[in-house]
Formats: sequence, structure tokens, C-alpha cells
Amino acid sequence: MQELFSIFVKGIFMENMIFAYFLGMCSYLAVSKTVKTGVGLGAAVIFVLGITVPVNYLLENYVLKEGALAWLDEDFATLDLSFLGFIMFIAVIASMVQLVEMIVEKFAPALYGALGIFLPLIAVNCAILGGSLFMQERAYATIGQATAFGIGSGIGWFLAIVAIAAIREKITYSNVPAPLRGLGITFIITGLMGIAFMSFMGIEI
Repeated sequence: MQELFSIFVKGIFMENMIFAYFLGMCSYLAVSKTVKTGVGLGAAVIFVLGITVPVNYLLENYVLKEGALAWLDEDFATLDLSFLGFIMFIAVIASMVQLVEMIVEKFAPALYGALGIFLPLIAVNCAILGGSLFMQERAYATIGQATAFGIGSGIGWFLAIVAIAAIREKITYSNVPAPLRGLGITFIITGLMGIAFMSFMGIEI
């Protein structure tokens, strides 16, 4: 249990998708103009990461890896389908994003309209694919660890976009120099927040 908690907390703070790896920056910058849209997209990212990382873990360990199909038949024990990893991971991600899009359109049409093109673009969000690739690289031992990492990474991305959205709403009423208004000041604040999050890297869990 402690190991799962450690992976979960690291995904939120020490290995934050935005502030540690700068993944998913396009959506982060484009949809963070208001807290409402930031919360909506952040929640969608948590859901997609929380589902796709464990699903891709099962896919990796029981279908794609060399010898993964041994449970099916001994004749498949030497079969290696790892070259299909990217394609299969993206297919799972695209399916989950389509499900999220339908749910949001059905139950929150106003939010669906506010998010616009960036909701379906979660399918090509670097943070989503990055979650599955990090899971693959780190070779988590159980699906529980993969799930903890996926949900933790999603919450980390959620905190990042909500935090910058809240700051950008306040900055609207601030006297920002003309050349820095908009994305300029947003990049500066993101860099400063990234430096702040680096302080978590010294914590051992």
C-alpha cells in the first residue's frame, strides 16, 4: 500500500506531467483562460489517464511483450508484438477520449462548447500517451501500480491547469506590460511554477 501511495504522490508532485516534463502544453495553454474550462479539461484528463494507463498495462503484459501470449497457447510463447505498442496504445487512448467526448456532450453541453476542439484533441495530448509510455518504461509490477501512476499523473495535470487558469483570471485585472500580455506572462509563470515544483523532488517517499 505504501508503494502505491508513493507512486501516486510522485505522479502528482515530483513527476508532474506539466512542471517536470512539460507534456500536454498545447491544451494547458489554450484551455487555461478560465477556471471552469480548466477544471473540465483537467477532469477529462484524469479520467482518460486513469483508464488508459491500466488498460495499456494489461495490453503490454498480456498481449504485446515477448512471451506475453504464453497464457493463450505454448505455440505463442516466443511471439513478440511489441512493435505494435504505439499503435495499440493510441487506439485505446482514442477510444477513451471518444467516450469522454460523448459523456461531456450529453451531460455538460455548455462545457463541451467551451472546450471546443481541445476535448477531442486529448487523444493526441502528449501527457496521455506519455503516461502509457512512462508506465512501459518503468515496468510497474502490478496493475495497481500502473493505475496509481495514471490517476496521480492525471491529478497532477489537473492541478497544473487549474492553478494557471486561476492565476490568468487574476492577471486580467493586473497591469502587465503590453509585450508580455497573454502567452508571454503565462510562459513566465509556468516556468516559475515548474521551479517551485522542483522543490518536491528532494522529498523521499
